[in-house]
Amino acid sequence: MLQQIRPAIVLIVALTLITGLLYPLAITGLAQVLFPSQANGSLIVKGGNVVGSELIGQLFSDAKYFHGRPSATNKPDPNDSSKTVDAPYNAANSGGSNLGPTNKALIDRVKGDVDRLKEENSKAPIPIDLVTTTGGGLDPHISPEAAFFQVPRVAKARNMPEDRVRELVNQHIEGRVLGLLGEPRVNVLALNLGLDSLAAR
Repeated sequence: MLQQIRPAIVLIVALTLITGLLYPLAITGLAQVLFPSQANGSLIVKGGNVVGSELIGQLFSDAKYFHGRPSATNKPDPNDSSKTVDAPYNAANSGGSNLGPTNKALIDRVKGDVDRLKEENSKAPIPIDLVTTTGGGLDPHISPEAAFFQVPRVAKARNMPEDRVRELVNQHIEGRVLGLLGEPRVNVLALNLGLDSLAAR
């Protein structure tokens, strides 16, 4: 019986070492050498402190900053574990709201966002990504149109010329990947950090 069990035990130990230890260590080492920033979470560091990641959005509500897409992520209610509360950009609970186009809560939320945005800038059409969430709820990017839409509010709140703020947006537009994939986009955190640097100067 030992003769039959021994090869199985040896195989389990060998595969555990190879797939559970050696392979992950090799891939982690390669990633640290070839792509250190990405392997460590694409973190954005300012003044020696980590202020966020290029990959996960953050909630900006102050009028002095550009706002990202709405986020439908939530977290357990601390007062009642059977319920949830809104927690925008909660990376521990990535996901959309799963609310359909006829859902009253979704309709009310979108109408409220549209009304607020019309007050903010009545001259321009409202970009769709300022009133709709993404499937994961963590998207750090907005369209260039969504950034330009917010320029008048940000410029007014910071007492800066709109042309300067608009030029900053232009500098932060990322093109298509390899010139083909995706759409032009603006990373909201990077744009807001650039805005703080511009204001400091």
